Amino acid sequence: MTEQTVVADFADLNDQFRPELLAHCYRMLGSVHDAEDLVQETYLRAWRSFDRFEGRSSLRTWLYRIATNVCLTALESRGRRPLPTDFGSVSDPSAPLVQQPELPWLEPVPDAAVAGESSDPASIVASRQSIRLAFIAALQHLPARQRAVLLLRDVLKWRAAEVAELLDTTTTAVNSMLQRARAQIEEVAPSQDGVVEPSNPADRELLERYVSAFESYDMDAIVSLFAEDAVWEMPPYTGWYQGPEDIGRLIAGNCPASGAEDMRLVPTSANGGPAFAVYMRDDDGVHRAFQLHTLTLGKDKVTHVTSFFDVSLFPFFGLPEVLPAKRPPG
Repeated sequence: MTEQTVVADFADLNDQFRPELLAHCYRMLGSVHDAEDLVQETYLRAWRSFDRFEGRSSLRTWLYRIATNVCLTALESRGRRPLPTDFGSVSDPSAPLVQQPELPWLEPVPDAAVAGESSDPASIVASRQSIRLAFIAALQHLPARQRAVLLLRDVLKWRAAEVAELLDTTTTAVNSMLQRARAQIEEVAPSQDGVVEPSNPADRELLERYVSAFESYDMDAIVSLFAEDAVWEMPPYTGWYQGPEDIGRLIAGNCPASGAEDMRLVPTSANGGPAFAVYMRDDDGVHRAFQLHTLTLGKDKVTHVTSFFDVSLFPFFGLPEVLPAKRPPG
């Protein structure tokens, strides 16, 4: 194999497999920042040994082997990434906010970065389910090797023998780890039965009302968006809040907006669902990056919002730090 052939073939691999490897590393780590770094490490290791690849497995399988081992090594020095709902009971919206920026919080991932090429509707839905924020949060409760086994067996559909070879263990041990991992996920992950794909006119209208309510800073309209058991959380703040009235009280008591057009929302998508980048108007009149809202929709209401204050996420979503001024009408 000539050097030119190696370079060309490796460049094709880079383009072809990067989104799904990023999704795999993200599922393992719960951080898009870490996932980007580990995909780079995966390709670096693959590049160093690419000319010795013997083809005993597919290139895709070979890369997943490298990526999984890279992730397992990284997890040896990392704790799990929580969300506020992992801590204690529901919070009082009138209490002072407490933040812990030093914690490695769970992060969202942009759909565009992990989108596959499949046109099969069932495959697309399965892919979205496997990056739902609730599922990624549940994975954080698993030990690293159980996490790898669950993802390789249930998401990537590897055979037990393949996973055993990768982890240098037995198929019996793999099946045991898978059983324990499934039981743990079932215990900590909320049911996804009521989650709605925002693909019909009613769902799109709900998202339009979400934008309108926040951009007009209409508290009654904001409260009306949420289901009775809706949850609002916002890392790095440790509290989480439940129910429309408490969510409304939280926003009214803490949001720096004071009126219409203080906030502007830009639609995006994250973790297989709708999301909005929120920009807040500063004293100079400029709208700057403020929050990233990821939404879970029920049948006619919003059931969960995770509002991320980490504006370093914006570049991953292709979002600017500052919005251009609105042009006057006409």
